[in-house]
Order: sequence, then C-alpha cells, then structure tokens
Amino acid sequence: MAGAVATLPDVPLADPRARAVARAICERVAVVGGRAQYVGGAVRDALLGRAADEVDVEVFGVDPEALRHLVERIAPVSLVGASFGVLKVHGLAVDVSVPRRERKAGTGHRGFEVDADPGLDVRSAAARRDFTVNAIAWDPLSLELIDPFDGAGDLERRLLRHTSDRFAEDPLRVLRGMQFIARFALRPHPGTVALCRTIEDEGLAAERVFDEWSKLLLRGTAISAGLAFLADCGWLRYVPELEALVGCPQDPEWHPEGDVWVHTGHVMDQFAAARRGEEWEDLVVGFGCLCHDLGKPATTVWKDGRWRSPGHEDAGVAPTRSLLGRMTNHARLAEEVVPLVADHLKPDQLYLGGASPAAVRRLARRVGRLDRLLRVAWADRRGRPPAVVGDFPAAEWLERTARELDVVDQPPKPLVMGRHLIALGLEPGPRFKPLLDAAFEAQLDGRVTTLEEGLAYVRGRLEGPAPG
Repeated sequence: MAGAVATLPDVPLADPRARAVARAICERVAVVGGRAQYVGGAVRDALLGRAADEVDVEVFGVDPEALRHLVERIAPVSLVGASFGVLKVHGLAVDVSVPRRERKAGTGHRGFEVDADPGLDVRSAAARRDFTVNAIAWDPLSLELIDPFDGAGDLERRLLRHTSDRFAEDPLRVLRGMQFIARFALRPHPGTVALCRTIEDEGLAAERVFDEWSKLLLRGTAISAGLAFLADCGWLRYVPELEALVGCPQDPEWHPEGDVWVHTGHVMDQFAAARRGEEWEDLVVGFGCLCHDLGKPATTVWKDGRWRSPGHEDAGVAPTRSLLGRMTNHARLAEEVVPLVADHLKPDQLYLGGASPAAVRRLARRVGRLDRLLRVAWADRRGRPPAVVGDFPAAEWLERTARELDVVDQPPKPLVMGRHLIALGLEPGPRFKPLLDAAFEAQLDGRVTTLEEGLAYVRGRLEGPAPG
C-alpha cells in the first residue's frame, strides 16, 4: 500500500568508506534533532538486491548552513548550488542535501528556481522526484522504508510510473525513463507514456542528453526496450537518424526479424549481453552498433525481387557524425565510431574475397582496433532472430589473422620513424613525410617486416627507384 510503514534491513553500498560516512552523518543529524534518509537510487538498488555505487542523503529539520558545518566535522565537502545546497563529500560518492522546492521558470532541465526547505514534508519532497521507484527513502537508524508513492510495489510489478504531473516540467526525464527501462527491465505505465508524448525537448543541453544515452549503452541490459519507449513517446523525432530506420525494409532471407529499426534493437541487446566493462571501449562499440545501419534508409531499393542496400556502410558515415555531433563535442568518439560503421561488413567481405594479410593490416589501420569491429560484426550477426547463429567463419578468420599480425587491439605501428631517418644522416624537412609514408605502405603490404628491411627500403628510395 502506498505510504505504508515497512522496514528494510539494509541499503548496501559498494564502498565501505561511503557507507561509514553516510551512516555517521545520519547519526549526527539525529543528535541535533533532524532526520536523515537515504533517497533515490541507493534504496531502489537495495530493493533489487544490488549494492549501490553512490548514495544521496536527504536531511529534514536542519538548516543548510548548520548542515554544512555538521558534515564538515565528519568529512571534507564541496557546496554545489548556493540556493539548494547540495554537499558533495570529497573522494566519496556521497551527496548530502535538504529537501527542495522547485518552480518552473524557464525551458529545459535547468529552467527551475530552486530553494532549500528543511521543513518540507516527506511526501512533498518525494513528489519532486521523477519516478516512483526513485521516490523511496530509507532511514538507516530506524530501518524504516518511506514510500509515499508505492515505488516498492512498482518495482515488484516491474513498472515505471511517473510520481506526479510535475514530471513534465523536466524534459530530460523522458531520456531517464529510456535508460531506466533498459537497465531494470521495467515496462512503462501507459499514463507515463501518454504524458511523455506531450513533452518537448526544449533544447536540452547536449552533455545531459549524452549522459543519458551513455547510461543506456553502458548499463542497459534490455536496450531495445529503452529504444522502444523512446519511440512510443514520440521522441525519435529528436533523433531523426534513428527515426529513419523505422519501417525501412530488409531482405527477409537475411533479416527475418523485420525492418532496420527492429534489427537495431536486437543488435543493441546482443551488444549489451557481451559488454566488457571497459567504459570507453563499450561506449565506442555501443555507438558503433547503434549507428551501424544508419545508411540503409538512404540506400535501400527493391531490385531483382528483393530489398538491397548497396553502399549503406559508407552512406552511414554522415548520419553517424550528425547524431554524435548533436550529442557531444567529444571529437575522439566520432573519429573512433565512424570507421566501425563504414567497415562493419568488412569481416565477411575480406573473408569471402580471400584477402591477404596486407588487407587485414590496412583494415586495422582504418578502424584502429579490430576487436571493436569484431564485436560490432558479432552483434550484427546475432541480432537477427529467429535466425540461429553458431559459427561465424569470417569473424573467426579475422580474429585469428589479426592475432598473427599483432593488430587485434592496436593498429600497425610504423617500423621506420623520423629518428631513424636522422640516424641515416638526413636533415628534417620536406622529404621526411614521403619517405616515412612510403616505408609504412611497404610495411602494410608485407614487403617490409623488420626495421632493418625498412631502412634498406628507405636507402633504396634515396638511391633510386624503390625496390619491389
């Protein structure tokens, strides 16, 4: 029952230091007549049987300035936001704050006037949170679970439901819903979907949008469900590169699962099942999987009695850059994702064409890390249910060849460097780059395999026509 008194024996935190500090803060608050509660994600995770990486402590009945002095006696803190006074404990994922009143005063997730109010009642404080599963609090001293909106019941029902109509004031919450559904295997309440359909994106800050998409890729287990929620809410209109995939047909012999949008969802679930836990690598590969078929809407045609998408790999480069460019100004991400899109069919193409080691070296040079490309290729291959994928000869051949050439997780490294040319008596100048480039090309071709051979090649270039 909503608001019923219940108890929870513990809210485990992954970091024992954070646990000790958070507990000490709650005990000190009680001594001065206030009440401190763990709120939000840590409580939700405890109810799901998970240890939390971070904890928010909400303090009632203590003035913000007094709270700051109280916490500083336990651990060093930084103040974030003078008007609403969130204290961040240095070196630990512990945030401490008092309840807040918010008034919509502008657009976007930042368009709020926020004031600290330590006298706010518990229900009103919880009502400002986005979803009922995040509006649950826990008192570590009494072990009482405070759940005015039945978030615990929604967790049992695996239901994502908005806490109040104020949900619509912050458009970022639609994207939060997307990643929560993917992470916790939730299904959205019809009323929440209906409310989300009325919300505009209001020019959300790119870094906040990127943060939610990153959580989808790095933590989601049912990523296709999160994407389906975004589509049901009508929010694909803000990601036109993905919206174009909906209804884009595919040859049913190769893609019995359906259109490109359906296929992409399955690919993302396969990616999630094989994540490695290396944040940057998973982010690059995750976006590579998400974007791998963005070129199909522009290239798909009905030809010779079947749907074909010739050249969709190269056609996917521009929409991939467009999508990532709106989300983040992190140029390195785009530069590492784009080659995975442009070359995602290369494992099959090279294998069927009987490619040489030179072709594999050049592919490794383009994509940077062949293990990334192989992860995208495997997800693409497996994301075609009900087709059953066993062996993938092309991927197995490429991985074996890449290991033999030592280019699995790195591109080929030039043997001949500028310092070697200087040692040969050359002065740095315009001749350097052509010589180094030519030596590297010979290395990629397999004509140069050692430094000595590389230097001999350079000497030959200096003395006359290049050997070979």
